[in-house]
Amino acid sequence: MVFDKVKEIIVDQLGVEEEDVTMTTDFENDMDADSLDLFQVISELEDEFDITIDTDQELKTVGDLVKYIEDTQK
Repeated sequence: MVFDKVKEIIVDQLGVEEEDVTMTTDFENDMDADSLDLFQVISELEDEFDITIDTDQELKTVGDLVKYIEDTQK
């Protein structure tokens, strides 16, 4: 469920194809996302899940972000 919502927000914010977003997708290398793009995605995710995401974390892939969100909801 978390992955599906994360994927939806990434597709919406970054304009990438849904099938291009997997757990191993790298924000910088696979989606050419810069820090502003990532900030927008993180901001949307914080609102959606009512959490605060520590941007100092190593969140390089979609999977990193999903795991971080899942861990904060435990």
